[in-house]
Amino acid sequence: MDNKAFDILFVDDDSDFASGCVRWFEKNGHRVTHTTSGQDGISQCEKRDFDIAVLDWNLPGLSGLELVQRMRDSNPDTEIIVLTGEGSIENAVESMRRGVYDFLSKPFPMPELQRRCWAAMERRRLRKENSQLREVIDRTKRPAAKMLGECEPMKKVFRLIDRVAPTDKPVLIEGESGTGKELVAQAIHQGSSRGGRPMVTVNCAALPEQLVESELFGHEKGSFTGATAAKPGLFEVADRSTLFIDEVGELPLALQPKLLRVLEDGSMRRVGSEKERRVDVRIVAATNRHLQTEVAEGRFREDLYYRINVLAIDLPPLRARGDDVERLVDHFLGDQHQLDDDARAALLDFAWPGNVRQLINTIERAKILSDDVIMIEDLPDQFEPPSADSSHADADSEGSLVTLQRDHIKEVLEQENGNKSAAARILGVERRKLYRMMKQHGIEM
Repeated sequence: MDNKAFDILFVDDDSDFASGCVRWFEKNGHRVTHTTSGQDGISQCEKRDFDIAVLDWNLPGLSGLELVQRMRDSNPDTEIIVLTGEGSIENAVESMRRGVYDFLSKPFPMPELQRRCWAAMERRRLRKENSQLREVIDRTKRPAAKMLGECEPMKKVFRLIDRVAPTDKPVLIEGESGTGKELVAQAIHQGSSRGGRPMVTVNCAALPEQLVESELFGHEKGSFTGATAAKPGLFEVADRSTLFIDEVGELPLALQPKLLRVLEDGSMRRVGSEKERRVDVRIVAATNRHLQTEVAEGRFREDLYYRINVLAIDLPPLRARGDDVERLVDHFLGDQHQLDDDARAALLDFAWPGNVRQLINTIERAKILSDDVIMIEDLPDQFEPPSADSSHADADSEGSLVTLQRDHIKEVLEQENGNKSAAARILGVERRKLYRMMKQHGIEM
């Protein structure tokens, strides 16, 4: 048994009994304070934080219920054990309702009181550790990444998040890879009543098929080779929180009935166990597959599809978000770097098959390779414009239209004495577009 000393307050007007208790606990190395009235006990609690308070139920002045209530208000972390000579069940029930840890009828052997004090200390320790863990989670939790977007498709996404987040209904997020499905899941979780707990995430595509069941539902010791200890699954870890199942379309067909059952009534079994467990988990799923096609082709259960698709949020690809591309470029660029006109034009004209994830990676790479101004040379090869030689070759092969365009640009530039802003206005293009056209045609001025 742990011999760590604790601070204990005795409040009892039976001096002989209380003195015996005090001597017992002091002999065992604990720090004891004794008072004979409830009011004196409250005064002591206002001066000091006790680990445990042992209170007589029948004291002069304050009633047992009053004393318990006032002590809970002033010292909510102190564990309380109530003593009584009457052994009243009603008193026991009422004291427990007020937050009392334990109830003991006189007379009793001192080792029994000490055993109950140790049990109370263990509960106090666990409560303190839980409180500390919550604080650590709150302090170290990454702030949710801000979702940017002002185009109409993204405004629709934001409206749906606001409507569905406060509910407990399952949500299916659909969209191409890299569009930000996990950010949407985080926003839904944070906007729900479960937002004070961490969201749990699993990516079905990142796990070998034989491990998906164990990861989601847990397993018992010896249930398969390598299962040297029992392990709770992510459904148990996410109890009273949100489980984000990314790439749910990759979930093996054999496991889909187990997921359906959790969604229907919250019940599940670990691998290798007959014991049924119940969890309270909100499911947010995501996929880059077209699940209706998967259902039609027999790779995804139709009943599960309708269960997770209570409300669907369709994320648009970056190429369909218009001016949001430039907003995202400037956001991820930050304050320490700038783009020259050619680099900006190349980024804005790109189709972004990898969506926002590709855009972020491209800009982060360019920041590393550049100084304070990112040039087109700092971007990956697919952003490089055609060289002057290739532009002339295109002119020869495509006929006079390209040649006419090049000659017209040169003529306007010469007319404006090389003033590119004035030339861009005459040509009806933005200045950065003019720079790109000049580079494509090999015009230097």
